[in-house]
Amino acid sequence: MSELFDAVDALVASRSSLPPAEERKRLRVAHGLTLDEVAAALKVRRATVSGWESVRKTVEPRGPEREAYARLMNKLAELYPAPPVLEGAAAPAPPAPLTAAPVPADAQTRPPAPAPDAAATSRAGNTRTPPAPPSSAPAPAAAPRPTRTTGSTPASRRPGTRKPAPDGTPESGTDPRFENGPLAVVDIDDDGRVLAYCTGGLVLGVPAGSLPALVEWTLREARLGQPRLAGPGKDADPLLVLTEAALERYHLPVALSEEERLAGRIPEGHKVIKQLARADWKLTKRGFGPWARIYRPAQGSERNCVQLCIPSWNALDSRHWGNAAQLPPADLARVLSAYASRVMTPRGSTAVTGLELMTALHPPTRASERDGEGRRHSEHNPGSLGKDPVDPAPCEAPDGHPLLADLPRFHVRGPEEKLFEEACDWARPMTDAECTLRHLVGIDVNMAFAAGANGLIVGLGAPTRIKNPVFDPKLPGSWLVDLSHVDLSRVKAGKEWVRLDRDLLPSPFTPKGNRPEGPAWYATPTVAYAVELGYEVRPLEAYVRHDNGRYLDGWYQRLRDAYLATMAELGVHADMAPEDFLAAMDGYGERDPQLTIAVSAIKATVKGGLGKLRERPRGEGWRPGQPWRALSRPTWRPDIRAAVISRTRINLHRKIVRHAAFTGQYPVAVLSDCVVYAAEGTSPLDFLPYREGKPLPGGFKLGVNPGLVKHEGTQTVLWGEEVRERFNAPELNLARYIKDGTVTDADNGE
Repeated sequence: MSELFDAVDALVASRSSLPPAEERKRLRVAHGLTLDEVAAALKVRRATVSGWESVRKTVEPRGPEREAYARLMNKLAELYPAPPVLEGAAAPAPPAPLTAAPVPADAQTRPPAPAPDAAATSRAGNTRTPPAPPSSAPAPAAAPRPTRTTGSTPASRRPGTRKPAPDGTPESGTDPRFENGPLAVVDIDDDGRVLAYCTGGLVLGVPAGSLPALVEWTLREARLGQPRLAGPGKDADPLLVLTEAALERYHLPVALSEEERLAGRIPEGHKVIKQLARADWKLTKRGFGPWARIYRPAQGSERNCVQLCIPSWNALDSRHWGNAAQLPPADLARVLSAYASRVMTPRGSTAVTGLELMTALHPPTRASERDGEGRRHSEHNPGSLGKDPVDPAPCEAPDGHPLLADLPRFHVRGPEEKLFEEACDWARPMTDAECTLRHLVGIDVNMAFAAGANGLIVGLGAPTRIKNPVFDPKLPGSWLVDLSHVDLSRVKAGKEWVRLDRDLLPSPFTPKGNRPEGPAWYATPTVAYAVELGYEVRPLEAYVRHDNGRYLDGWYQRLRDAYLATMAELGVHADMAPEDFLAAMDGYGERDPQLTIAVSAIKATVKGGLGKLRERPRGEGWRPGQPWRALSRPTWRPDIRAAVISRTRINLHRKIVRHAAFTGQYPVAVLSDCVVYAAEGTSPLDFLPYREGKPLPGGFKLGVNPGLVKHEGTQTVLWGEEVRERFNAPELNLARYIKDGTVTDADNGE
């Protein structure tokens, strides 16, 4: 009899009344419970609880879990009753979803598997809907289950197929053409069904049985892509990220062979490439590699192009994307969507995307006004680099450039022949007074090179050569000038002359910090700084660009906003008090490891994009004196890269001088955007001159904004002396190791 009673109780429990999905989430949040806490208490997965709260794709719990979950909801409803709605007043709108959420992993929450002939089914326009789970009559009606879209209407446009995302990442926009976001991660579930994980936790059923069919479905039904970033530009093509399971489904190798890895692509004779060719799809010149582009020639203004990203082929470099390639599909979609919505849809590596972002914000051409016959024509877009590449000045050309083909084979160009603007790499022995202090504290400039690009005037066209010019700090270019007379022992700091110990300061005019010995080529910001320090300059020659502008301003603003928004989600906000900022930065990466990956990628986009402006040959059978592929790009501009690096180095040196003039403290080491000082305490606040929460004007300021500084790391003075003694290098650059103190023999060439 007891067994019968237990069976009856279980039957009743299986129909326990539950509130609507919105109310379930409200009650959980009101009590401060996380999805993980509820999942642990009910002994289910986090994704399962998330599915129970999904507004458009509600999954109803069953069995004993339903009874326990209903009991939890009833208890919370007693503690947090729903607010009354006044008669005639509209119900409060739920908060807009911001970040992509993990997608339920259990089979009940996913669309059903595609039919054997998915492509034919798609053309036929059939739709199947699995049976709904049992529910009790008194319970609120559950949202319909997700459907597998095989016709012209994607499942994402049906009610009950999008999962509300937790607070965090911005939505992809409201353009109906791209309502499902910029990208999708394509994976195969345990039942063999093809799923596309999109922005905001959305999961689409994919009815494509082959790669050509997948491309067709993406362009016709998936509603993926991103609106253009500038009026004359182009919309971003949809991006599909293929997991290892998806690669196997579509008959692609899970990993590249050594030969394929070196070539950067699979062979032209691969059967999948033949499939694409039979379906009239084409590949770009770089072939089918980690970032493949599959297209048909555009018809009018309509583009027919899909980009593939293949993480297992090393499309997501771990130096910039961390462990993104190993994330579950829903989490990977969240990371990439956060990056795409704030920066742009990735077009390749972070370096490639950084360069493409410049072009997307300043397209080379635009439509002209209508002519006499009412037609528009393509014309140069003012403020852009144009559609044709320009040659650099000879001093700006890197070794091996065709402009230098007439130089002797083993000729080494000196400073008077070559523009050499690079980041600072300088260190010095510690003084006796510094050795009596206890710690070495490193500070690092946030997005230093992005800050260096902000407001910078750069050349847009070809250079003009001038002999014996008068220096103009507003004219971008390269200047041959002797700055060896600039003495850092007496400089202007603001409007006043101050005395400094020049032996304790790096020279701002050479990357190694040594004083120049004669005429050398410099970018405009470097020469302007010599004038700012109070010294006269007389250039001997210059290559200047009269066609110029603030080409990188929009690029900087886009990346700055992306960085600040993502850091804010990690609990680090602008305008925080110094103590609060240091506390917020401590372990910020552990609060949300996925968003931390996005931060890393954003920062890599800055450095990589600037590096691409002077891209060197990448194999290709190149020989010195011959052109290489990158030279055909209008964005191959070594002069712009030099100007940004020059300004970044000068910005840092200006703060170092200001700090020394005010405090008498000098850096022990400088490496690019990191500066190390000796201090008695372990915090930057132990040597930064804050007064009543306000920093030294013109000096270092703690904060998350680009150009401000954060704590890089702290080691002991004893550690620094031991490392230098170990390698017998009194001027070993300790800034390179200050973050975690790890130094290996390989770092020092042993």
